[in-house]
Amino acid sequence: EYFSEDPHLSGIMSTALIQGVQQEEGCYVTVKHFACNNQEDNRNFMSSNLSQRALREIYLRPFEYAVRRGGAKGIMTSYNKVNGIYAPNSHDLCTKVLRNEWGFDGVVMTDWFSTNRGQADNALAMQAGNDLIMPGGESFKKAIIRGVKTGKIHEEDVRRCCGNVVNAIFGSRTQKEYLK
Repeated sequence: EYFSEDPHLSGIMSTALIQGVQQEEGCYVTVKHFACNNQEDNRNFMSSNLSQRALREIYLRPFEYAVRRGGAKGIMTSYNKVNGIYAPNSHDLCTKVLRNEWGFDGVVMTDWFSTNRGQADNALAMQAGNDLIMPGGESFKKAIIRGVKTGKIHEEDVRRCCGNVVNAIFGSRTQKEYLK
């Protein structure tokens, strides 16, 4: 994780790192923690409350560089809430900003166990734009299936997420090894 007090400098450093790694065919960089991951203490339950201007100009700027200039292929959402909404459950962050505004077409994943009981919601995380719920497992799968059955998430959302993961796999170095 690269962080500087200057969001412009953080963006430049992350862009160079991403481009360096991803120049190797089939290698991807996952940028984390999207967004406003400001503290370790109580990070699973705290909310970073800030204005849209501060969010855009300070906290999202390095991620925007990583996506638009660096071409990052992976984003990991953070544990915390942003203005009262868990980052993995934020459609505004994961879809409106990341995918629609910045044109991100890679894989978005939650941080490990950020959708545990009392935290972000598995189905809502997928509906918001997370393709992978980490680390996965039976309870995570059941929550997503329950979300589809109750209408919290649509089957199309799950298919979209699967498509993003499959696209990443097909472009990966590991997959290219199997094609030889």
